[in-house]
Amino acid sequence: MDPARFCSQSRLVIVAGKGGVGKTTVSAALAMMAAKAGLDTLIVEVEGKSGLGAAFGRGELSYDEVQLAERVRARTITPDQALLEYLDDHGMRRLSKRLTNTGVLDVVATAAPGIKDILVLGKVKQLERAGDADLIVLDAPAAGHAVTFLTSARGLLDAVRVGPVRTQAEDVQELLTDAARTQVVLVTLPEETPVNEAAETAARLRDRVGVHLGPIVVNGLYPAVSGIDSAVDLVEQEGVPADDVQPLLDAAAFRRSRHELQQEQLARLAESLDLPQLWLPYLFSPELGPDQIDTLATAFADAVGALELAS
Repeated sequence: MDPARFCSQSRLVIVAGKGGVGKTTVSAALAMMAAKAGLDTLIVEVEGKSGLGAAFGRGELSYDEVQLAERVRARTITPDQALLEYLDDHGMRRLSKRLTNTGVLDVVATAAPGIKDILVLGKVKQLERAGDADLIVLDAPAAGHAVTFLTSARGLLDAVRVGPVRTQAEDVQELLTDAARTQVVLVTLPEETPVNEAAETAARLRDRVGVHLGPIVVNGLYPAVSGIDSAVDLVEQEGVPADDVQPLLDAAAFRRSRHELQQEQLARLAESLDLPQLWLPYLFSPELGPDQIDTLATAFADAVGALELAS
């Protein structure tokens, strides 16, 4: 599949996954791939201090949009800021300041669970409707919170019968369940616990949200190393010093076993989840920066291209 076509299947892509699987990294790589395909892309971050800005060589994100790369912009959205903007837009600036200063939003959030999430998703809905970006990539909360985050609209529809909150919840639910507008891309690692949690999260999102699931991204795959099975012969042929032979053989054995374990987890994932897989490589780099994001964007595009062969 062509990357531009892949990125144009919906206007909003929500990237979700267990903490530590590289969800933010995948969000950045997806946005960069879309930008390279000619799409103006906006990354929306909702938890704060995700390291997304640093991955592009910038500082922490703010509520105001910043340019991270050519055709890639980013911003963060918090419930307080979304509420302030909503009230300002409706001529209630004085009330908005009073609410945030007195902590009323926290009281309301306790009384009506899901209200903070609906404020954030309502702002995302507004951005999607505005059409200022060809693609919005939402770096969602970690998997546990992601489900409650995305089910907040349905919960409020059950609890609130009339008024602006219900209208907002209806609009958000319509956004989330329209495949032409929204899809969720789950991220996992080729390890037992992340694979289990990805399958569970997919089932819960399908059952409780009715959201469209795109291909699942498997991050951190060790690429196969040519000739590793004949490491003993290579060591003997190259005349490696005796002190270095065993460490080299141990390294080869570890790499081979690691690759085999990851392949087993890929097979488990395929058995438990009927979604195409997009594989991204493990980067042997001490830190994540623009060069690494560019490398992953290229790998992402290659993986998307392979979908056409599998279809």
